[in-house]
Amino acid sequence: MEHTPHSGSRIQLDPAHVEHGLAQLVLTLIELIRQLMERQALRRLEAGSLTDEQIEMLGETLMQLEAKMEELKDAFGLKSEDLNINLGPIGNLM
Repeated sequence: MEHTPHSGSRIQLDPAHVEHGLAQLVLTLIELIRQLMERQALRRLEAGSLTDEQIEMLGETLMQLEAKMEELKDAFGLKSEDLNINLGPIGNLM
């Protein structure tokens, strides 16, 4: 299978780059879930349904998760824009 470059970010299908493509896909899914968790936390915060202790713990957890994502992106040579994969006619994922 020949890989031709496209505009926008796509998952690598070249067998020689399968590890990088898999890392890109997995980190994309993790980032999508992280963003959803962050939005849910903000909704709960705005609704006033969290205690001060829960707010503190949630904030620390989200910061640690974001820092770990940066570490993983660096380890696989990925940038944030690499995680916004192109879904073809549907558009970009995030």
